[in-house]
Amino acid sequence: MKRNIFSIIVVALTSLMVFTSCDDILDRPSKTTKEDDNYWDSEAKLRLYANGFYDYYFPGYGTGWTVYYAPGINNTGFSDDVLSNSSQTNFTRQVPLAKGSMYATTQNYQSEYQGPTWNFAFLRKINIMRDRMEDKMKNKLSTEAYNHWMGFARLFHGIEYARLVNVFGDVPYYEHELSNLDRDEVYKDRTPRNEVMDKVYDDFIFALDNLRKNDGAGYVNRYIAAALISRYALYEGSWQKYYYNDNERAKKFFELAKTAGDIVINSGKYAIVTPFRDLFCSTDLTSAKDVLLYRKYDSSLGKTHCVASYCNVNEALAQGATADLIKAFNCVDGKSYKESTVASATDFRLEKLIQTRDPRFEATFYDSLSNNSRASLLYVVKFIPRSALSYLSEKGGTPATEWTGTNNTTGFPVLRYSEVLLNWIEAKAELETLGGPAVTQDDIDISINAIRNRPLDAGQEALGVKKTAAMQLTDLADDPDRDADVPQLLWEIRRERRMEFAFEQGRIIDLRRWHKLNYMDTTENPDLLFGAYVDLSRRGKNSMLGDMKNYVGKLRVYNETKNEYVVYDGNNNRQVKGWFQAETTEPRQPFLNMTNVNPYLCPIGTNQINDYQIHGYTLTQTPGWPSSNN
Repeated sequence: MKRNIFSIIVVALTSLMVFTSCDDILDRPSKTTKEDDNYWDSEAKLRLYANGFYDYYFPGYGTGWTVYYAPGINNTGFSDDVLSNSSQTNFTRQVPLAKGSMYATTQNYQSEYQGPTWNFAFLRKINIMRDRMEDKMKNKLSTEAYNHWMGFARLFHGIEYARLVNVFGDVPYYEHELSNLDRDEVYKDRTPRNEVMDKVYDDFIFALDNLRKNDGAGYVNRYIAAALISRYALYEGSWQKYYYNDNERAKKFFELAKTAGDIVINSGKYAIVTPFRDLFCSTDLTSAKDVLLYRKYDSSLGKTHCVASYCNVNEALAQGATADLIKAFNCVDGKSYKESTVASATDFRLEKLIQTRDPRFEATFYDSLSNNSRASLLYVVKFIPRSALSYLSEKGGTPATEWTGTNNTTGFPVLRYSEVLLNWIEAKAELETLGGPAVTQDDIDISINAIRNRPLDAGQEALGVKKTAAMQLTDLADDPDRDADVPQLLWEIRRERRMEFAFEQGRIIDLRRWHKLNYMDTTENPDLLFGAYVDLSRRGKNSMLGDMKNYVGKLRVYNETKNEYVVYDGNNNRQVKGWFQAETTEPRQPFLNMTNVNPYLCPIGTNQINDYQIHGYTLTQTPGWPSSNN
């Protein structure tokens, strides 16, 4: 049932490239019509064509040096979780020339987590599949097969539009292949978001009703579709509630997210049974009950990645964890550090955090401070096996070759059951705020408490790590720092999501859909500019800062109690107690409440707008942005 997508078949796709590949909707149609006509004659051909969807939508860690996210490199972790030891990554503050982008820093890749650009190439591929099935295959497939594959095409049609809408709002809507002769369609203006998402809703319902429950090991089925739909329906429900203030539409999509989650949960096929770090550090989880979809890597096939290399503690990284993220992890009693009764709950030395915080903290970070995490001193090791770091106990040791460069073969859990559970419980909690049934303790036990009861691994047990106590609705945490407009339960669900997906996916998407980009404002939230807590008065086994002579005049910490910065001078060890900040750390540029800047929705590139004008049409700019930079 899990998809091993490291070796998608490309033979047939090569022959199809001439009529399915394009950069935008203006690409001319194929000149090889005969090849096209002769292709659509069997379910096997459909499956071969559909294989091309997997690499596009589920790229995993990427391959070679191409990465879709990784701790400490580029700005792939752009959120309130990630700190840079230079200027913080900024939001776009002016309309770009081409395509449209959420961030000021240019990306050399596209992924769901960074947001798609203004590009309709893959929609064309999807619509070709839909049209060819409708026109050429009705008499060549059984009704069941036809409905399954139409469900597959409509699932990804809905996903692609949900991705585009999540970034741009209104977008031109197409559900058939375009001819470049139909200029009115090619150059039509943006379709209202609600109209697009109603079509997406219909696509998703069709997929849930028609996809096979089992299409063979490794292929998209109804449960995988439901997991994906739970994600995108939750996103849209949140946008409608918090950004557009439309509670009726919010309920429609929250209900869909809940229904999709029910399908996965009620199947009984999945469970939380694998230690957290093992989910990211194994070479084969195709049979793991925690994982619905899995990307496997294999060096013998030339399929490797580099993400684990950025977790080997030997690699110097320019990015790291913010103090804001560190403080967000709850204590093992399930409370925030400000309300916890756990001993040492307010002690932020690393050795104490390992003992007092949710096990996902220990599984995410190395158990010693490291000067190779230049922004934070707290080194992310979530994506590398514990055994790979054994070299650190050897004098002069270095990482094994498989944990350097592009030699990594650890697999990527594309779709995790924990995400479905968190999507589901968030949707139910949101529905409660909109007049729906109250969340029950059984709901919490099925979701959050199942995740909290995840097994510990041997390394965690050796360190004395403890599981977080089960959440009880009768004794719900009430964080003193909770936003007044967020109910207690939703606040804690959001915290669970942050801990579960740190340095993975979607934090910036969550902040946008919750209308909480103010969390990214370094003036409002100065903890974004600090890393780990340092206490040189009690340096012990949990410090790897190295030769302290290198830090004279450079190691700077902020003492919250005294409201002052202290710089290490070589002799003032006892005074160096506080939150680390690299000397080069600079704040993020303002992006909120600025004229002609809308950080929630991306602008369209001026080249696209100008191309419409040249052909006598109008492409409307995203609300909140100027039509040009002039």
